[in-house]
Amino acid sequence: MEAAARLLGIAVLEEREPLPFAAIDRLSSTTPRPAGPVRELIDEAVRRHPPESRTAADAWLAPRLHASLRLTRAEAADRGLWNHLAMRVAPDYVFWRHRGRASRTVPSVNRARFTGLYDQQTFARLWWAAELFRDGPDYRPVVVACGNQDVLNTVLGMGMIMHRPVAQAILTLVADGVAKSGREVNALAQAANAAGSTLVYEALAPDSRQDPARYVDWADDHGFLPYDSLPEGPDDGEVPRASVDTLVELFTRLFAEAPIRGRTVDS
Repeated sequence: MEAAARLLGIAVLEEREPLPFAAIDRLSSTTPRPAGPVRELIDEAVRRHPPESRTAADAWLAPRLHASLRLTRAEAADRGLWNHLAMRVAPDYVFWRHRGRASRTVPSVNRARFTGLYDQQTFARLWWAAELFRDGPDYRPVVVACGNQDVLNTVLGMGMIMHRPVAQAILTLVADGVAKSGREVNALAQAANAAGSTLVYEALAPDSRQDPARYVDWADDHGFLPYDSLPEGPDDGEVPRASVDTLVELFTRLFAEAPIRGRTVDS
């Protein structure tokens, strides 16, 4: 939101001035859930991850943030809600997680981490990663996705992962070590995305229909949120394994032919 972004001047992003909370309150939306448990969850993420491994906090926090907020996609599309979390509930986490390189004279945070799009904003990107990469109630694929910054920073913003078999196939290749480095993950994603412009993945690898009623039941049920094990997501339908296998085979072939700087291909 442009109005919210204008409140984040250079001095604020460098933590030389406080955030203008009164103005922020006029431009943000409170969450439909109490903020206290979310604040506790964020504090726990910081406690468990020292600054030198702060990127690892993404994989721990994403599934638990999703399970704590229990939003519908319509609610999660409200950027004012994410503004509220980042600028009012936990701005300290945004500074902690996304502070710029220490080599800069005055490290700062990119404004998009407070008010950016769903694949850039600190908390929105974690929620949407959990929503798009989970396999029904299983958050283990989310841990894979958020444990790889190239998946989180590049793949999450690609429209093809709205088709669940595509998302699970890419994560399968990452988890199996087929695509390891950042260059390889990006090459895999670009090859799959390019092929998607001519292939209809929905026809080639159909998805099962998700059950919205089960999602609503899950969203209305607020139980214990585990910190030492993964929570359970909504049991609204798993991705068909046959469709994932079809795309894994296709993406493996595409990846083998993808140009990757530094990789030699045997003739």
